[in-house]
Amino acid sequence: MSWTVYLSGEIHTDWREQIESGVAAAGLPVTFSAPVTHHEASDDCGVAILGAEADKFWHDHKGAQMNAIRTRTLMEKADIVVVRFGEKYKQWNAAFDAGYASALGKPLIVMHQDEHAHALKEVDAAALAVTRTPQQVVAILDYVINGNLSGYTDRAEAAE
Repeated sequence: MSWTVYLSGEIHTDWREQIESGVAAAGLPVTFSAPVTHHEASDDCGVAILGAEADKFWHDHKGAQMNAIRTRTLMEKADIVVVRFGEKYKQWNAAFDAGYASALGKPLIVMHQDEHAHALKEVDAAALAVTRTPQQVVAILDYVINGNLSGYTDRAEAAE
């Protein structure tokens, strides 16, 4: 079985690439999907395709609606959703994605630093795992896909 993992949230660091390279190194049968991570393209897609808007609200609204087509479709197809909350920016879209994944009944893995634990307590409560690093996400995927847990062996092997 091939698993599909949707990587949502913060776009200013290489956390997605770290997860993707860790999964590749572990040989896990995972394909990834994600939102458009080019910030300006994501913001401007609506007006670039459908025409300019004088009011910034409608500019953003057009883009948000077009991005929602991608986000909703890919999240609905995902087996697991990972949502990363960055350290620098308030990512309201990440919180929305976490709630949407939860409403869809998708297994949710959340990643954030300790200083956001209080602000994200409801999001964390909906998650099946709360992580701090991309390496923890890779370890979770290895465990849930293959049953591998570093430092542990199969009982049959241990009995030999």
